[in-house]
Amino acid sequence: MKLNYSDIFVTIATLKVEPTVNFYSQLFARQPTVYRAEIYAEFQIEQLRLAIFKPKSEHQAEFANYGSAMSFCIEVEDLERAIACMSDLGCPPEGEIITASHGREIYGCDPAGNRLILHQSPPK
Repeated sequence: MKLNYSDIFVTIATLKVEPTVNFYSQLFARQPTVYRAEIYAEFQIEQLRLAIFKPKSEHQAEFANYGSAMSFCIEVEDLERAIACMSDLGCPPEGEIITASHGREIYGCDPAGNRLILHQSPPK
């Protein structure tokens, strides 16, 4: 048996909806395609749909950030420029740039504490 689905998208649960929506609006230089202040926002970025929502009070404990291993990886063309952008938005990446066979990357977090990986592939 296989799962029948109509869409797959990433969601971020946070009590800090507005700062998180503002962060991604500036990072991606676009406004949400769906927006309900303090409750829900959706961004359509190429094939990715990213939703940010505030869990109802009776469900907030389910979404407490316990250090999930999941990360939101953003492929960039210029890593140093991406680092400057994140810093300008008040969320500077932590640590040093890591160089690996698959490219260069650095880690940071969005205002809701979700782990971000800024990644630049090696030149082809």
